[in-house]
Amino acid sequence: MKIIIIGAGPGGYETALEAAGRGHEVTLFNGDRLGGTCLNEGCIPTKCLCRNAEMVASFKDAEKFGVDDFTFTLDYNKVVGRKKEVVETLRSGIETMLRGAKVNVVNSMASFKDSNTVVSEGVEYTADYIIIATGSVSRSLPIEGHDLECVKDSSAMLDIEYIPESLTIIGGGVIGMEFAGIFASFGSKVTVIEYMKQILPPFDSDIAKRLKQSLSKKGIKIVTGAAAKKIEQNEDYEVVVTYEVKGKEETAISSDLLMAVGRSPRVDGLNLEAAGVEYSHKGIVVDEWMRTNVPHIFAIGDVNARMMLAHVATFQGIHALNAIDGKTDTINFDIVPSAVFVVPECGMVGLTEEACKAQGIEIRKGQSFFRANGKALALGEPDGLCKLIFRKDDGKLIGAHIMGVGAADLAQQCADLMTAGMTLDNIKNIIFGHPTVSEVILSACHNA
Repeated sequence: MKIIIIGAGPGGYETALEAAGRGHEVTLFNGDRLGGTCLNEGCIPTKCLCRNAEMVASFKDAEKFGVDDFTFTLDYNKVVGRKKEVVETLRSGIETMLRGAKVNVVNSMASFKDSNTVVSEGVEYTADYIIIATGSVSRSLPIEGHDLECVKDSSAMLDIEYIPESLTIIGGGVIGMEFAGIFASFGSKVTVIEYMKQILPPFDSDIAKRLKQSLSKKGIKIVTGAAAKKIEQNEDYEVVVTYEVKGKEETAISSDLLMAVGRSPRVDGLNLEAAGVEYSHKGIVVDEWMRTNVPHIFAIGDVNARMMLAHVATFQGIHALNAIDGKTDTINFDIVPSAVFVVPECGMVGLTEEACKAQGIEIRKGQSFFRANGKALALGEPDGLCKLIFRKDDGKLIGAHIMGVGAADLAQQCADLMTAGMTLDNIKNIIFGHPTVSEVILSACHNA
């Protein structure tokens, strides 16, 4: 069976590898660089910088670990070099895997000629099934000055070769907060302007509040409930952002500006009309199997805007491939862990307390604090909260919200428990190793 996949991000290339492994003839269109946004200008390079930021933070705290008279300098060129090396190593690995799997990689983007045919650089390709995995692009606020050259998106921010003296970030979501943590650690004076009443809007409010407090203590200015109105440059080439908060106009002046207000599905240039695929600026419309209104065309990952996470794109690809092959699976897209790699780290999975209230779900909740965890204290990381949410009627774990060292991994552990259908009583009977940070989960259960 012939399958065309348009887009070579995590959803695209991993689906291509899986399809080829199942014996399908696969053509993968790589419009830019293998690995897509996640590998080249998203998840991986930002995590490299996050690790550098963690190292710097640790060095600054050297004295409390008994390391006296310790001084260091940060060579940002080496920071950027390490990031590029990691990305290139992973990209090379993907190339090797695709070549080994005999996937036909076309290094240009494709657009539809009709529902069975795509065109790339004048060459036509046909297949039995087509999977669209073109990802997303950075979004911008349509305010005065948004198109000025001084306004950077996350991709441009990753490519700068200097540490900004000061940085204003419009948007307090995952992207904005990660960059805030990174450059504040590197020495930039950072201001975050967020329209919603809390940073990290999808996260539990208790976690968002504690993170705001923690980052504020580190010198990051965070203004919530603030609407950016205008961007301009003054005579000293500084960036001036005018924003409204509590009915008053304020300004933030900085050397650099990051626009981090989310991402939009990448649908332009696909000529979806020619294929008859239903879509809007909000993304391509799909059913529960990622199938579009055209039965043999599927759309996975950011381009369908169901949940813009790299690991979701991968599993949506497997799900779509199973539909093509007539297979069933037990992938549960209601249980998806996510994380924000700031210091302290944040991780979550499942429903927030606010979502439970909105849905009328009666709950029990348990909380524990990292300052009471022996491993966290030994690591010098006492700042943190673990909040678990259980359904009241059957005791099942339906939400986990964690801020603290290792929070991303702890959220994954909770996702495993949720997938297994574990209840409060079940988890209490699991033996947790001591001393481990994961004991915050057990403590939260005992406090429920």
